[in-house]
Amino acid sequence: MTFEIKLAEEKEASIVHKIMLEAFEEYRNLEVPSSAINEPLTSIQNAIKTGKEQAILFYQDGEALGCSRLQLDETSLYFARLSVPPQARGKGIAKKMIKWIEKYAKGLKKKEVRCRVRLALASNIQLYQAIGYKVVKEETVLNPNGFPVKTVIMNKQL
Repeated sequence: MTFEIKLAEEKEASIVHKIMLEAFEEYRNLEVPSSAINEPLTSIQNAIKTGKEQAILFYQDGEALGCSRLQLDETSLYFARLSVPPQARGKGIAKKMIKWIEKYAKGLKKKEVRCRVRLALASNIQLYQAIGYKVVKEETVLNPNGFPVKTVIMNKQL
């Protein structure tokens, strides 16, 4: 089995969108459902087109099985909506993508990688902690639908 991780091109936004929807479907029935399940494809297309965001895709044997969105600032790389559909989980795909993200950030001379995780998703927090991320702040944010969501900001110094 061979895998490749690469920056997504604007024309691949539909693949990013499809994977994200599959991965986030399980969060539809949370007290405050994830806004990812209602995010339109045009939002991803525009973010990539304008350079506001980048996205990565994980391919294994030619099949897209993971993605994440990236935002850069002067000192850090922020990743969001890390997505692996249920049928592809448990194979280390998320960890491989995060390792790629960290290497990419180092290549861009960033000092840290950050992400935000819902406090209710303990298994996701544990995954990130297992690979060196630390909770640096708890914060309640309003999702795009205006509902409050308790989150943690996690980071890893590079």
